[in-house]
Amino acid sequence: MSSPVASHLAPSTSTISYDDIQRATERLSHVARVFDQRIVGQHGLRTALVSCLLAGGHVLLESVPGLAKTTAAQTLADSVSGTFHRIQCTPDLMPNDIVGTQIYNYATGEFSTQLGPVHANMVLLDEINRSSAKTQSAMLEAMQEKQTSIGGEIFPLPKPFMVMATQNPIEEEGTYVLPEAQMDRFLMKEVLTYPAPDEEVDILEMIQSGAMSAALTAQPISIEDVEFLQRLVRQVYVDTSIKQYIVAIINTTRGGGPRPLPNLNQHVRVGASPRGGIALMHLAQALALQAGRSYVVPDDVKLLRHSVLRHRIVRTYDALANNVAPESLIDAVFAAVPSP
Repeated sequence: MSSPVASHLAPSTSTISYDDIQRATERLSHVARVFDQRIVGQHGLRTALVSCLLAGGHVLLESVPGLAKTTAAQTLADSVSGTFHRIQCTPDLMPNDIVGTQIYNYATGEFSTQLGPVHANMVLLDEINRSSAKTQSAMLEAMQEKQTSIGGEIFPLPKPFMVMATQNPIEEEGTYVLPEAQMDRFLMKEVLTYPAPDEEVDILEMIQSGAMSAALTAQPISIEDVEFLQRLVRQVYVDTSIKQYIVAIINTTRGGGPRPLPNLNQHVRVGASPRGGIALMHLAQALALQAGRSYVVPDDVKLLRHSVLRHRIVRTYDALANNVAPESLIDAVFAAVPSP
């Protein structure tokens, strides 16, 4: 599995046993087969969702309507035998509608707690930018603390717990933009693009044949398997040189780093936070495990760079006015920092 180029990044003794790597590969192949039955194309979305789940984070999905965001979220839940709840955000949605509330029982004269839809393994928060700031912050608090508080009592959220929030970039009317500080809570932001024409033909074929709605033939994995995979991801070895590489990238987004980019401050107002570096490392570990490796190589750090950093770099007004894409700035940063 190791290449001559990456061999110096591997530990002298593997941090993960051969049997565990084989078990992880076998479980991940089950997840891939479930996706193959329901989702056509969208390989970037699959990689993002599975990697985010393994890294224990949350994902923000942005696209125009109809690009299988809801289907992908439901498929991920089905592939890991997890509970799934969908919350449709509207301006009148209240925090209690998400978290839960106390209901008074007139017969007994006592309050009973009714848990909200956030209490599930996979939660799809549809059009998060349509909910009010108060509701958004209640959801983000649940994401961060992995628990909710109802009537002064703490209720832990199920494990694993993952939020997939979607936002529609084309309808701005009646929306509440997520502040940068709140977007930073998402491990990654995936921007979906239209499928290729041949993939759209495949979608129509599958819908006509009923394959999309047919019962799953692929065997899903269990919640215990997911927890095993998440533990394994944390054991994936990250060499000191890889950590220094990640820190150099993050510092370069702030105008520093070993090779500072000239005139970066004309395009970037605020660079990535330390949370961006943590996200790069955790997702690199998840990608290494999916590749059957027990250690991280530079390509693991690079693969999801756009998804990790596009919502963590705040562009200047000039960059926004000139349509300077965050992805081009991220690519410039990675090009400037030498790989270990």
